Amino acid sequence: MLPNLELILAIESSCDDTAAAVLSGRKVLSNCIANQSIHKTYGGVVPELASRAHQSKIIPVVDQALVQANIDKNELTAIAYTQGPGLMGSLLVGGAFAKSLAIALNLPLIPINHMQGHLLVHFIEEEGIETPQFPFLGVTVSGGHTQLVLVKDYFKMEVLGTTLDDAIGEAFDKCGKRMGLDYPSGPQIDKLARTGNPNKFNFPIPNMKGFNVSYSGVKTAFTNFIHKETQNNSNFINENLNDLCASLQYTLVQIILKKIEQVAKAYNLNQIVIGGGVAANSELRNQLSNRKQSHQWKVFLPPLKYTTDNAAMIGIAAFYKLQEKQFGAITDTSQARLKY
Repeated sequence: MLPNLELILAIESSCDDTAAAVLSGRKVLSNCIANQSIHKTYGGVVPELASRAHQSKIIPVVDQALVQANIDKNELTAIAYTQGPGLMGSLLVGGAFAKSLAIALNLPLIPINHMQGHLLVHFIEEEGIETPQFPFLGVTVSGGHTQLVLVKDYFKMEVLGTTLDDAIGEAFDKCGKRMGLDYPSGPQIDKLARTGNPNKFNFPIPNMKGFNVSYSGVKTAFTNFIHKETQNNSNFINENLNDLCASLQYTLVQIILKKIEQVAKAYNLNQIVIGGGVAANSELRNQLSNRKQSHQWKVFLPPLKYTTDNAAMIGIAAFYKLQEKQFGAITDTSQARLKY
């Protein structure tokens, strides 16, 4: 281990993934995630089950992160954790563990905003990751959030637009459930859409004022369409599954792309930085890549391993907080709704 480099243990527990990572400076030494498969039975995350699973998984995951990083806990410089936003019970488990460990090791605590972490993954020092320059347009797309953010500095972020109802990832999952797909449905829809016709079925793209987006309308339209067609043909979904997935995915992606174009033009921003689980979607990636030349954009897409909830993104955010000596306190509370 190189001397005089900060060693940060980061913990992420905002939803249903228990994650821990160790960073040396801006380099990720380990990034471990324990998933919770139990939620597939219910077609979505059950908050109480998620918090209970975090309790059983957090110690093994943290231990695994330390072992993979080949460091001892006594070598750590600071402990970082997700303060919010997220499921309250899940946040409390990660926060309580981080605080207890910080007290035991007499280390500073660094509470992190989960949404900032999704955008700051682009500052991890790693081959294949290109770092954007401030200011840029940050776009967070996930199961719980869809936001367009003016990023002026590491922690100077202004939300310009957000979803007024469902997040894009939520729309993927709920429409996927209506087609009989397992949770989470987003990756399955993406895979099935690759051999489908995105123009086979037309679904509405809402004309929202300003930079906000809405996904409840297309979700409702899709549900009503499926109901109507299956009334006439009980095998309609199976016969058209790939085309349904392609058409739905195309519409959901077009909704956020439309707003990205509007914000980029209004604020004269040519760097588009994507973060969140839906950043792994191939249609979104392809559409953004296609627009790079015509719009003169520079698009930053995170490696797939950093798209879903992970602790490395909490660790890189903590690295910059550590540089500015922005520490938290034991009395800091977890917050289900935490603003930038």
